[in-house]
Amino acid sequence: MKIEQIYTGCLAQGAYYITSNGEAAIIDPLRETQPYLDRLERDEVKLKYIFETHFHADFVSGHVDLSKETGAKIVYGPNAACEFDCLSAEDGQEFKIGKITIKVLHTPGHTMESTTFLLIDENGKDHAIFSGDTLFIGDVGRPDLAQKAAGMTQDQLAGILYHSLRDKIMTLADDVIVYPAHGAGSACGKNMSKETVSTIGNQKATNYALRANMTEAEFIQEVTDGLLPPPAYFSMNVAMNKQGYESFETVLHNGMKAINVKEFEAIAEETGALILDTRSAADFSKGFIPQSINIGINGDFAPWVGTLIANVKQPIILVTTIGMEEETVTRLSRVGFDSIIGHLDGGFEAWQNAGFETDTVNRISAEQFAAEFKFGEDKVVDIRKETEYEAEHIDEAFSKPLAYINDWVKDINPNEHFYLHCAGGYRSMIAASILQARGFRNFSEIEGGFGAISKTNIPKSDFVCQSKVLK
Repeated sequence: MKIEQIYTGCLAQGAYYITSNGEAAIIDPLRETQPYLDRLERDEVKLKYIFETHFHADFVSGHVDLSKETGAKIVYGPNAACEFDCLSAEDGQEFKIGKITIKVLHTPGHTMESTTFLLIDENGKDHAIFSGDTLFIGDVGRPDLAQKAAGMTQDQLAGILYHSLRDKIMTLADDVIVYPAHGAGSACGKNMSKETVSTIGNQKATNYALRANMTEAEFIQEVTDGLLPPPAYFSMNVAMNKQGYESFETVLHNGMKAINVKEFEAIAEETGALILDTRSAADFSKGFIPQSINIGINGDFAPWVGTLIANVKQPIILVTTIGMEEETVTRLSRVGFDSIIGHLDGGFEAWQNAGFETDTVNRISAEQFAAEFKFGEDKVVDIRKETEYEAEHIDEAFSKPLAYINDWVKDINPNEHFYLHCAGGYRSMIAASILQARGFRNFSEIEGGFGAISKTNIPKSDFVCQSKVLK
């Protein structure tokens, strides 16, 4: 028996590849199937089952394509209503893969079909659970995403989750390994650890939601406290995972279409396509196509695309670093953005060399900011998360998280200059591009963000440990 966690950092998502005696199972696969197909061929094993812990909201699974390619059965837990061929298994139902067994533990609460898969080894011993979004390392799944579909409140779902954890998971032996679907950075929980593997015993000792003698009322209060609104694209990803989707190969083929400069300009003007520039913040600030939105590929790319663009059907044309076209299309497809028309042939340099109009962002260093900033007079907008802001911030800075830019942008006075920063410059350049696309140019974006600002003599609040803020 072999178990491999295939972790994708930009999504904070874990898929699992399991083999035993010539057969294989994959749990919660990513959208692109070729890496799995290559691995199956190399290992000379047959894929027997594709297990899905629930209908994912934060990414589009590869279950449909993978099943078509291999003939493997797609298996969900109870209450799963697919619009394609799948098996909605019964609680306690068992599936054989080689010499091992996968047992269905129905653990609703995050969603009503949420299921944990228990792996029993060839000796009949409980070895590991694949807990999906039911149990994370240090946290549990948020209970507010499936309210509408379930016809319940988040408190009711949290109460169901409380019993799922205590009746199905905490009764397992302490040495059973825990393999969750997500780690720190995912919007499916609020206090996840950076660790991606643990044990039942360790989680009983360290996870606030598995605290001994915790009442149901206490659980509901603590699990629902401080939940931020889910990103708008979540419901669209759920629909794709339930209904099926365009083949990844088709999406990739479309996105890999190289568009020359003149055609690119015409598409941008005539179709309403969004120009998404995925270069680094530093490169973007020095020159970009007017009206472009910058979300750098070397960061939390896919989640920010989903949060800020939101509509997965939005037509997109890409500007990328040369050689990063396929990676960009792949990452967009993982969160359901399939309407990719193509990419600019030759990248931004081709546009610039053709003599077309370009724009820049007024980016300044932290040192320049410190030299010209007038405390009590100048306005600072901090776009980090509220928890980051609460931990430490520039005195009198305004907290305006990037995730809510579409709400707070309407409050900007176009005649009043302000300074803009995040933690390191990645998010502030996203904000800068959105602001300039909407006609605002009355700001200076600070290179290096709060990390660089903290090294200057700018007045700051007293530091508070973020782990305490989160609790």
